[in-house]
Amino acid sequence: MTVATNTSLHQDAGHARRWAALTVLFFASFMNLIDVSIVNVALPQIQAETGATPTQIEWVAAIYVLALAVGLLPFGRFGDVFGRRWLFIGGLTGFTLSSAVCGLAPDVETLIAARAVKGVAAAMMVPQVLAIAHVIFPAREKPRVFGLFGTVSSLAVVAGPIAGGALISADIGGLGWRLAFVINIPLGVVALIGARLFVPAMQADSDARPDWIGTVLFTLAAMLLVVPLIEGRALGWPWWCFAALGASVPAACAFIAFERRRSARGRSALMPPSLFSNGPYLRRLGLVTLFFSGVPGLFLVLAIFLQSGFGLSALQSGLVTTPFPVGVMLASTTTARFGDRHHSARIAGGAVLLMIGMIALQSVIKSVGEDLNPYAFALPLLICGFGMGAAIMSLFQVTMSSVAPQDAGAGSGAMQAFQQIGAALGIAVAGQIFFGRLGDGGMTAGETANARFVEAAAMATTYSIAVFAVLAGLVGVLAWKQRRDARL
Repeated sequence: MTVATNTSLHQDAGHARRWAALTVLFFASFMNLIDVSIVNVALPQIQAETGATPTQIEWVAAIYVLALAVGLLPFGRFGDVFGRRWLFIGGLTGFTLSSAVCGLAPDVETLIAARAVKGVAAAMMVPQVLAIAHVIFPAREKPRVFGLFGTVSSLAVVAGPIAGGALISADIGGLGWRLAFVINIPLGVVALIGARLFVPAMQADSDARPDWIGTVLFTLAAMLLVVPLIEGRALGWPWWCFAALGASVPAACAFIAFERRRSARGRSALMPPSLFSNGPYLRRLGLVTLFFSGVPGLFLVLAIFLQSGFGLSALQSGLVTTPFPVGVMLASTTTARFGDRHHSARIAGGAVLLMIGMIALQSVIKSVGEDLNPYAFALPLLICGFGMGAAIMSLFQVTMSSVAPQDAGAGSGAMQAFQQIGAALGIAVAGQIFFGRLGDGGMTAGETANARFVEAAAMATTYSIAVFAVLAGLVGVLAWKQRRDARL
């Protein structure tokens, strides 16, 4: 395929070819998004079949989002260096092959390693999706393109738990939980064929060079923060866990210092120094991290609570949590009419709704006795989902509004990376609380299983309540300061 300049690609590509390429790009993005949520409903069966420890179960969920988080920044930049099409195809190939390894994994250690590779492959693929779409479509068609991307993302969040639960419950060929991963093989092959046929080649930036040292430092800082949070409880919190947590701060400082020095020498950096000195952007990046730490861990807990604690099937578990993504979609549609108005109110209001929904969810969990009423979870989860949908787009828009146009690509990549780091932290913290309260009995149901699982799940929900209470307070304070400064 002939390499075209980025500025002329949308002129050279026909209308039908552009939309065929977009279908392939969004199909691959759908696979990644659905994989984040599909694994939760598979965790109880994975534990039962492999004998995985609670810590290993946490790693199955967390390692994917952690690898995705640390890979988003460098691979977004590598797309400019090596060519976005080849990074996309390489990431899609790795995603498909690692899905096969996940599905065939003989033990949980192999599964965790394959999930890590899969997260790296997703990090190769994901940043190229919107970057390619941005280049091949003219300005007049871009609003429709990005609107479709939001729709596809929402559908993936809804479909993940249901599709995963249906596949696992169907138990085709006796594969059970492995189907949640094996399904990506035919889907990936179709996407790869489409990518080769329709996604155009693009001119790489011959002057740019990969920032390998910056990539290592960024990865090191993230690992020093997350690893001890996951491993600490199982190991009895040895001294090195606290040492690693403390070392994450100087590692992050070393990353910032190196990026500044590299940029001062006129070389490409993962993050421009202007972002490090951008106070509003950094504060909002902190809010993004906090916001996304409050939900993913909860869904890990709910899947184990519903299946291991009360015997629901994987499909039933997925259906119980469906009101959450439905609420996200309803709120996204409802709040879209506000456009660029009332962002602070939407973020604070969404956080308050999430807090209220989490308190109601905790109340429902505490009221569960010998029998569980799955319908009682619908309203709290719907409220939580509506709160998230009301806040999420405003949070993204406000964060990016504090970034200069020339830094938009790096700012967006960093925001997505810290979104995933927040998710990994949430899984680690919620898992620590849940499995710590579950006690020596672990995920095995017994005569006192109901009481143990109720107490552990209710305690884990406290973390989410606290996160969104703090978030609502912080956004309220920031909004008050902005109004005060505007009056002065």
